[in-house]
Amino acid sequence: MEKRDGDADTAVKARGVLHLAEQARYVDLTQHAPSAPLAPYVEHYWCVRWRVDEVYEAKVLSHPNIHLTMEPEGTFVYGVPRGLFVRRLEGRAHALGVKFRAGAFRAFHGSPVAGLLDRRVPASECFGPEADGLGRAVQAAAEPAEMAALADAFLLARIPPRPDPDALRAAEIVDRFTTGSSLFRVGEAAFAAGLSVRALQRLFAEYVGASPKWVLRRARLHEVAARAEARDRIDWPALAAELGYCDQSHLIRDFTAAVGEPPGRYSGS
Repeated sequence: MEKRDGDADTAVKARGVLHLAEQARYVDLTQHAPSAPLAPYVEHYWCVRWRVDEVYEAKVLSHPNIHLTMEPEGTFVYGVPRGLFVRRLEGRAHALGVKFRAGAFRAFHGSPVAGLLDRRVPASECFGPEADGLGRAVQAAAEPAEMAALADAFLLARIPPRPDPDALRAAEIVDRFTTGSSLFRVGEAAFAAGLSVRALQRLFAEYVGASPKWVLRRARLHEVAARAEARDRIDWPALAAELGYCDQSHLIRDFTAAVGEPPGRYSGS
């Protein structure tokens, strides 16, 4: 099912895209669901098509997910980027991405995904030379749904016989951390997951890539960015307390370090 960037559901799925209204002037975003057998592995396919006369920098406050992307310059696997992800867009072009569920890429990678942290590698290193052929086919395709179908067929031929229960557990924990969670400390999060802190850290290194501390912190920043993006009047001290910050200044420092500007300026307030 295709969802466009004007839909409310897509706005939720675009969480983390910074200056979303501004980017919509240059970038057309569609998202597509995977086929049923791939649902345990793929959150969705995304396609961006851009039209810019000058260079435009699209910025994303990334999630704890690994992506396979088919871009004009090649086909790549992106590990979790802990910093701000910035993509320079020029001219008219398109890219298709596969957003793997947290923990799910381990099944295709064959080794702990912590090795991909903050890295972009040629997709052929993970999928063989066929990945380059997939990238060329996607770039030759005209419609986003056709591009998503090509990626879906490629991955269907490579899924394991059954999901890894530890990968499913990692995905469940990440979802709990990032969806309306009141968990802010790693010790509390480990206890809620029924694991020791060290066991939780090992699970995340194997299947997620980023640390539990980073995932918890990034979830808070996504919430701050979403509130700021809405342009509503924000009670910053109350929001800081709601999100487990010790005070408003801590929230502001955390957001500014990640995004490059304080939340008040970002929200236009």
